[in-house]
Amino acid sequence: MSQTVATEPEPPASPPTPPSAPAQRSAFSRLLARPELGALAAAIAIFIFFFAVAEPFRSLPALSTILYASSQIGIVAVGVALLMIGGEFDLSAGVSVITAALTASMISYQFSANMWVGTLVSLVLMMAIGFVNGYLVVRTGIPSFLVTLGTFFMLQGINLGVTKIISGTVSTENVADIDGFASLKAIFASEFAVGGVTIRATVLWWLLFVAVATWILLRTRVGNWIFAVGGNADSARAVGVPVDKVKIGLFMAVAFLAWFYGQHRLYAFSTVQSGEGVGNEFLYIIAAVVGGCLLTGGYGSAIGAAIGAFIFGMTTQGIVYAGWDQDWFRFFLGAMLLLATMLNLYVKKIALTRK
Repeated sequence: MSQTVATEPEPPASPPTPPSAPAQRSAFSRLLARPELGALAAAIAIFIFFFAVAEPFRSLPALSTILYASSQIGIVAVGVALLMIGGEFDLSAGVSVITAALTASMISYQFSANMWVGTLVSLVLMMAIGFVNGYLVVRTGIPSFLVTLGTFFMLQGINLGVTKIISGTVSTENVADIDGFASLKAIFASEFAVGGVTIRATVLWWLLFVAVATWILLRTRVGNWIFAVGGNADSARAVGVPVDKVKIGLFMAVAFLAWFYGQHRLYAFSTVQSGEGVGNEFLYIIAAVVGGCLLTGGYGSAIGAAIGAFIFGMTTQGIVYAGWDQDWFRFFLGAMLLLATMLNLYVKKIALTRK
């Protein structure tokens, strides 16, 4: 006779546990992650210092002068910052500014051409130089430090040699009377008064370039590519990022901004000294590093580079207003670069570990 064995009913299955939400970083951690944080703190401290020790520093005309000095470094520093975020350097940026100005001036003067012709020829030349720099870096594998160092020496020699051959001196002829000069000066070197304070057009152009660069970095796919290429080029290439095109484009961006500032120098002073520009490439790099760009790439911001340039402007003018020996300025630059590099590495380390 069969017997039925009773079994206990199985307990109902428990509902699946929902996946845990990713840990949210605190607002303080997100603030620390901003590359420009250290530069902003330094800028506030330097401003307060010179405001206290130098009475002329406190006037609005002094602020206008500081902004103009800052824009002269800041325009090219924007492109240099983007390039450094992408993991590369351009040591030819300083002399490229003079090459651009010399080309526009001599083409128009020697061929009796409208200044617009010389300016456009200069633009084409600078874009070509930027392309060649980038192409050599990505195709040969030679570090950008060496490639652009070679370009630096070649352009420096060309600037001096060609100018002496054509004009017989180390400066170009005055081009203020050539057709097109006035209209181009209105674009590159105009100024206007606001409340009795003179504002240079370069300040507005500088702020515009910073805004555009910031939008590219934070709101576009190209910006993501720049950070990826600077962080790890091989990994970026593996996920489909056009590494070579990005790097070449960044070198051309530096060349474009060098051309723009070169045109300002030409149309602000009507003549160009062919030996100038040497050493300015380090000022652009210092502004970018002080603003939060790492020398290893993959980290930084255009706003930070702008703050770094503003620190440069405050320091150059603050030393003058305080009546100090300007020889100390170079010491300050070196100390600022070293301290900024250490601070940026420290802030990034905290930002990556703090929740």
